[in-house]
Amino acid sequence: MGRYYDGDIEGKFWFGVQSSSDADFFGVSGYQPEHLEYEFEKENLPDVKTGIATCRKELGAYEKTIKDFFKKVDGYNDKVVEEHELDPKVFNEKLEWYARLELGKKIAKSIKENGHCYFNAEC
Repeated sequence: MGRYYDGDIEGKFWFGVQSSSDADFFGVSGYQPEHLEYEFEKENLPDVKTGIATCRKELGAYEKTIKDFFKKVDGYNDKVVEEHELDPKVFNEKLEWYARLELGKKIAKSIKENGHCYFNAEC
C-alpha cells in the first residue's frame, strides 16, 4: 500500500523516503481538504527549476549512482545497498533528494507541455 499522486502528473511517493507534501519544496504549498492539491502555473516554473537545481547540487555524482543502482534492482534494503558496495547511510540520505528530483522533473515537464501542473497527493 502506498501514497499516490494524480492529475497532470501521476506517480507514487517513495515509501519511507518521501512525504506527501514534498512538492512544497518547489515553491507552491499544497492545500489539504482530504488530500493535498497542487496547482503549478507557468509563473512557478522558475521556482521548480531552482528546486531541481538544488536537488542536483545535493545529489552531485550520486544522482548517477542511484539511477544506475535502480537499473539493476527493483527494490532495496540496507543489505542490497551494501551488496552493491554502497554506504546505506549515504544512500538513504541521498535517496530523498533523488525522489524529490524525479517529482520536480515531472512537474516541470507538465508545466512546459501543458502550461500548468495540477495534481492531488494522498496524505
